[in-house]
Amino acid sequence: MTAETQTGQEIPIRFTDVARERVKSFMASRGKQGSALRVAIQGRSSAGFRYAMNIVDPSDREDDDVVFDAGGFPVYVDSRSLENLRGATIDFVETAQGSGFQIDNPNPVWRDEIAMLVQNIIDTQINPGVAAHGGYIELLDVKDGIAYIFMGGGCQGCGLADVTLKQGVEAIIRDAVPQIKAVVDQTDHAAGTNPYYRPSKG
Repeated sequence: MTAETQTGQEIPIRFTDVARERVKSFMASRGKQGSALRVAIQGRSSAGFRYAMNIVDPSDREDDDVVFDAGGFPVYVDSRSLENLRGATIDFVETAQGSGFQIDNPNPVWRDEIAMLVQNIIDTQINPGVAAHGGYIELLDVKDGIAYIFMGGGCQGCGLADVTLKQGVEAIIRDAVPQIKAVVDQTDHAAGTNPYYRPSKG
């Protein structure tokens, strides 16, 4: 069963009774009464969305957050994630392989046809090769003919990231999807752990 909508308040994400009680238990065990649960979409691939769920302090609330009561605790969802989480149900499941939260999301990974094409190229032509070096490319967004990507794993912090982007990723995407005019890397490479990368000294 899921929580009922309170009068005058939209409940964009539902929690099953089991999931709700597990969240409250986690908060209590960590002395986090009065805290909130942040739910966000961190990335996506052809396999689906990649989610993040974290217990946060009220001071971590952002200006663009949508806040609602899940039945015993507040939930923060940034407006961008909310577009792709509306109507989802969060459950907590236990199987022979382990236990954890599971999100049943009715929303498509991409609504934009161009983004779908770019995602397919990343999945079928780019990531298989990048994976050989311990990395992966993730499509963040497509807007006004520009594809925004994140370079993870061995690609994050790699000294050859610019070469990989311009001669590999961007060339392949633009050749396969002519509607894309540019590919922009939004990775924080200074935060990467690649041993071959050395941040420049100021």
